[in-house]
Amino acid sequence: MIQTVPRTMMAAAMTVLLLIPVGSSFAQRAPGTMPPVVATFSIVGRDSVTGEMGVAVASRFFAVGSVVPWAKADVGAVATQSFMNTSFGWRGLDLLAAGASPEEAAAILLRTDTDPQKRQFGIVASDGRSVTYTGADCVPWAGGRSGENYAIQGNILTGEAVVDAMERAFLATTGTLADRLYAALVAGDSKGGDSRGKQSAAMIVVKKNAGYGGYTDRAIDIRVDDNPDPFKELGRLLKYAQMNYAWNEAWTAFTDKSFDRALPLMERTASLAPQNPEVLYDLAVIRLAAGKRAESLSALSDAVRLNPKLKKQAAGDNDLRALRGDAAFEALVK
Repeated sequence: MIQTVPRTMMAAAMTVLLLIPVGSSFAQRAPGTMPPVVATFSIVGRDSVTGEMGVAVASRFFAVGSVVPWAKADVGAVATQSFMNTSFGWRGLDLLAAGASPEEAAAILLRTDTDPQKRQFGIVASDGRSVTYTGADCVPWAGGRSGENYAIQGNILTGEAVVDAMERAFLATTGTLADRLYAALVAGDSKGGDSRGKQSAAMIVVKKNAGYGGYTDRAIDIRVDDNPDPFKELGRLLKYAQMNYAWNEAWTAFTDKSFDRALPLMERTASLAPQNPEVLYDLAVIRLAAGKRAESLSALSDAVRLNPKLKKQAAGDNDLRALRGDAAFEALVK
């Protein structure tokens, strides 16, 4: 059921959006100046347990990740494509933040656009409500699917089977939101994807305070701008990005002195990158802070074995000062 947005909130959103002149750069372009069509397939998704929001996209278009995906933690996510109006990204998020439902946001975006039949986009709100839109003038095959927590859309595809496969994969895959978004992209590609071929792919995942140091919401932000097999390369980057996501959260918790929360996050990080010496070094630091002295020394031993240059850092690191004087520690750092 669509919730009614308070009149004051919608009035504020409409004031911001409708008072912008129709001739402004995001409202229209002069005839004959339409930019290249962003033929693509994308999925906008939400994890109902973690609250993560994200977008994954692929296309025969250079650097598709620079224009299609938009997301803001605790607000929503948007994919805007075809003969895109990129302002639909940030304006869509502003509307969601003001209290609009995805359907209401879509209606406002289209009402204030001069060429709505060429647009295609998907929106998912932080409560899981969603909408996908495909204008009548998008180049076929073009269409989408949407449901609770997801919106899938594509244009210039090999056929409807692309979005069907993406929907099935997203709903059937277990794991993190990023795992499910990636599975949907791969499934779409397996059915032909963009009918013109492959070139770029991207993924963003947001969660409040999940970025480096807890200062941003950008948990995962990976792009393959120009590659003959962007899906393979995106998958490689995703493995590292998921490790880095856990690492950022662990270190943020550590700096907040939430050691009990930091430890399982850092253990997960190490499980994703068991041969990364810097990961193992930070695991040693966090294990020590959590009172696990022997386990800390074990992780530090592995870290300096893999990267002997870490010995000098460890010897003077105040985060490891509780180990100073310990014979095993001194042997490791000498």
